[in-house]
Amino acid sequence: MGRKIPWHYRIIKAAVRKLSPKYVSEKTEMIPDKPCVVVSNHCQVYGPIALQFYIERPTSVWCTYEMTELKEVPAYAYKDFWSQKPKATKWIFRIVSYIIAPLAVYVFKYADIVPVYKDMRLLKTIKCSIEKLECGENIHIFPEKADLHNNIVNEFQDRFVDLAKMYYVKTHEKLEFVPMYLSPALKKIVYGKPIEYNPDNPIDTERRRICDYLMSEITSIAGSLPEHRVVPYLNMKKKDYPKNR
Repeated sequence: MGRKIPWHYRIIKAAVRKLSPKYVSEKTEMIPDKPCVVVSNHCQVYGPIALQFYIERPTSVWCTYEMTELKEVPAYAYKDFWSQKPKATKWIFRIVSYIIAPLAVYVFKYADIVPVYKDMRLLKTIKCSIEKLECGENIHIFPEKADLHNNIVNEFQDRFVDLAKMYYVKTHEKLEFVPMYLSPALKKIVYGKPIEYNPDNPIDTERRRICDYLMSEITSIAGSLPEHRVVPYLNMKKKDYPKNR
């Protein structure tokens, strides 16, 4: 039996959908019939919101655990969302980070997520993700970090690839990673050709090989689209958003 979703959460979700861009998905034939991992650019808040409304298959999203715990939300939200704001207004956003904390915890309680830990508890994240995959769900990951890669994506954190290793150990199935590019400007979600985990390679090799491919493919998808502004991983003024080419 699925979780019971309260009516007030449904109202919040409906309101967010009403205010959010309406996306069209392209090249969905690239998504394997079997469970897989979809990896995309983050687009600040646009990526997570788009997944709640415009992904047809059952999907759970990797979400940093700080956004699911009340005491952790303010520091994480301020650093990740508003630390680049002008010095004169930073105090406002520090207050806002505390105001949004209860709402964030409430929303993520009912959203389809897997909390992500960056310490020894990562095994908990992996275990939960494997259970989701075995139930037929896809996993969606936004692996960008602060280091710039190019005008489309930032460098990827690479430990998410370990999910494929653990999944293979348990199921003997080779997990596929599907690149996805999200463009709020064009209102498009575009998928690319997947890459399959190779259990014969050392995990360090696979982390690098898979991340390099995914960053390259996402960049290629973006470059194939009409000229547009790219929503970067880091918050900045819209006039400073890079173009796709």
